[in-house]
Amino acid sequence: MWLILTLFSAFFLGFYDILKKESLKENAVWPVLFFGALASTLIFIPLVFLSEYGILQSGDMVFVPRLTAREHWMVLLKTSIVLVSWVFNYFALKHLPLTIVAPVRATGPLWTLIGALIIFGEQLNFYQWAGMVLTLFFFFRFSTVGKLEGLSFRNNKWMWFVIIGTLAGAVSGLYDKHILRQVDRLGVQAWFSFYQVLLLLPVLWFVRRKRPAREPFYWRWTIPLIGLFLVIADFLYFYAISEPESLISVISALRRSSVVVPFMYGALRFGEKNVRKKALYLAGILAGIVLLLMG
Repeated sequence: MWLILTLFSAFFLGFYDILKKESLKENAVWPVLFFGALASTLIFIPLVFLSEYGILQSGDMVFVPRLTAREHWMVLLKTSIVLVSWVFNYFALKHLPLTIVAPVRATGPLWTLIGALIIFGEQLNFYQWAGMVLTLFFFFRFSTVGKLEGLSFRNNKWMWFVIIGTLAGAVSGLYDKHILRQVDRLGVQAWFSFYQVLLLLPVLWFVRRKRPAREPFYWRWTIPLIGLFLVIADFLYFYAISEPESLISVISALRRSSVVVPFMYGALRFGEKNVRKKALYLAGILAGIVLLLMG
């Protein structure tokens, strides 16, 4: 059961990236980010009220428990970290090809592992060393493909944006290991959705007030679907993890395969360049990630 849940989670996560790309095409970033987040919040509002008034009971699949003040602060910190990752990734996704962004995002577990080495003093085994070397090799090979398309770390700030966004996502992954041991998974997911809107609202107001004409915003049906697909992907992911017989290494590897979906979409829908080379390097990165998770 948990394998099926994980595969569906990867499917929805892949289309989540596609929906972001379609929503951001010639569109303002901040409103797309805000309304996508608002859509996920609207999903959780009835669940919170139904749980609060006892209609949903503890043990129900979608029951949202009350959180303590300390737990709320923990979720608020998680939200802040994730929003940093999202802001950089959204801007990168708007200005870069999907076939560049998706493989770089796939290196997330590598940076999480490096963070674990530094913060927790973890030791690497043979598989992890092999996976790290392989992932880094193919990650840096992407810089050569980027140069063929006029994209390099020297002259294109959006390349740095996707790197920063991926690193912030790795920090979020490290923090998730801490918070999910102490706070109910649905409580984290529900209140995270509320806090992201709370934090984004003043930023959106400031940006639209200062630069109303510079970045025109166009409403598209794909924008609310961003929030919907993310909620479904995360719910299935957390549910799979909660299964007693589930293997986190297998779940992580399968979920990371979600990058194949936006990669294929970018190649077919937008006719992006150098797809063969990128596909080879993406396969190398995914092979490295599998070795990391095997370790």
